[in-house]
Amino acid sequence: MKTTKLLCLVLAALMVLFAFAACGETKQPDTTTAGTSADTSADTEATTEAAPAAKQYVVGICQLVQHPALDAATQGFMDALNEALPGQVTFQNKNASGESNNCATIINGFVSDKVDLIMANATPALTAAASATADIPILGTSITAYGVALDIDNFNGTVGGNISGTSDLADLAQQAAMITEWFPATQKVALLFCSAEANSRYQIEEVAKSLAEKNIETKEFAFTDTNDVTSVAQAACDWADVIYIPTDNTAASNTEAIANVLVPAGKPAICGEEGICSGCGVATLSISYYDLGVTTGKMAAKVLTGEADISTMPVEYTGATKKYNAAMCQTLGITPIDGYTAIED
Repeated sequence: MKTTKLLCLVLAALMVLFAFAACGETKQPDTTTAGTSADTSADTEATTEAAPAAKQYVVGICQLVQHPALDAATQGFMDALNEALPGQVTFQNKNASGESNNCATIINGFVSDKVDLIMANATPALTAAASATADIPILGTSITAYGVALDIDNFNGTVGGNISGTSDLADLAQQAAMITEWFPATQKVALLFCSAEANSRYQIEEVAKSLAEKNIETKEFAFTDTNDVTSVAQAACDWADVIYIPTDNTAASNTEAIANVLVPAGKPAICGEEGICSGCGVATLSISYYDLGVTTGKMAAKVLTGEADISTMPVEYTGATKKYNAAMCQTLGITPIDGYTAIED
């Protein structure tokens, strides 16, 4: 009997010892859990590192010349593309300094670099790009008439192939109507433009048709480059009552020289866009070139990401606003008319 009790006591003692041992072991899972947590963190970190980086794109920009309108279009394009694809786009931004031959050199460099997309700012840049590649997507901006620029008969609004873009064309019939709206007694209008720019010729021909319907005589005064702007502008002032200047890159780069002729002669100019008007004109029906660039940038994002097929993208336009140059009106003693907004400095 005593033996049995002793055996029971021994067994009870052993059970207590096992219980203490078990309690000691309960702390071990904490170490295991910590290890598992660390392992999970490491796995997450490894997974993050292994995730594919956002695709990177290189976009070449060829701008014909530096002046406010084209500068604004380029800036709007870059801003919109950076917003759509943040941190994914590298720009090669080149300026041709007003020389069409430089556009070809710049574009050929883009082709050699195999950029993902070319933005051609102004007609000579677009024609150079169209000649250089049929594979790299090309978006034009600040292009007045794509059919004229690319010699497309019966242009229907879509270029096709690897080209699309935006147009800076404001209604030409309305621009012609502005001449008689501001200056009802007008009998002669000089059409001042650069003969080397096909889009400028298109504009002045359309304006001439509208003015002919009003029995107003028109005459072309074309300069070939910056060297003869002053002499041609003077001849225009000697002949006309009012000067019309279309959206023209050479004129836009020489507004001061034109103003230096028009102001002493007391001759007002109606202009095709705000940048030219702010330099030498009285009034304009103008688009926002920054907004035009933004539209182009949004198109570029869709092309780069494959959301849109450039071959089926129609050329896009933006709205125009009637504006006047308050300083020029004051200088020439002209009272601004209702319905026009002053151009901001």
